[in-house]
Amino acid sequence: MPLSEHEQRMLEQMERALYAEDPKFATALEGSGLRTYTRRRVYQAVAGFLVGIALLMAGMVAQQIWISVVGFLVMLGCAVLAVTGWRKAPKPGEQQSVRTGGAGGRQSRQRRSVMNRIEQRWQRRRDEQGQ
Repeated sequence: MPLSEHEQRMLEQMERALYAEDPKFATALEGSGLRTYTRRRVYQAVAGFLVGIALLMAGMVAQQIWISVVGFLVMLGCAVLAVTGWRKAPKPGEQQSVRTGGAGGRQSRQRRSVMNRIEQRWQRRRDEQGQ
């Protein structure tokens, strides 16, 4: 069941607060996400690039132009995959959603106050359920 927009925003705010408080812990909890996937994709593209070089050289040695052309195309495709994968890889602590510019200081204070209110409400609910 997908989360509503409100729930997604709340989750993103909680994640940002966690990264702000303890980035090392948050990175450890991150696990294998998009960053790991893109890193693996870049490594595979580098390996494919090396295979393309080998095909290019094999075609030159065997004097078969089509093998060299295939090697070049493999190299080109893998280079494109590596570059696009590297650019799309999020940095540690970075969110996937697009962030809008604006008054950075004011927004961070508003986020903190929103998080404080959420935490206070959560604590009240837990206290009420415990009584």
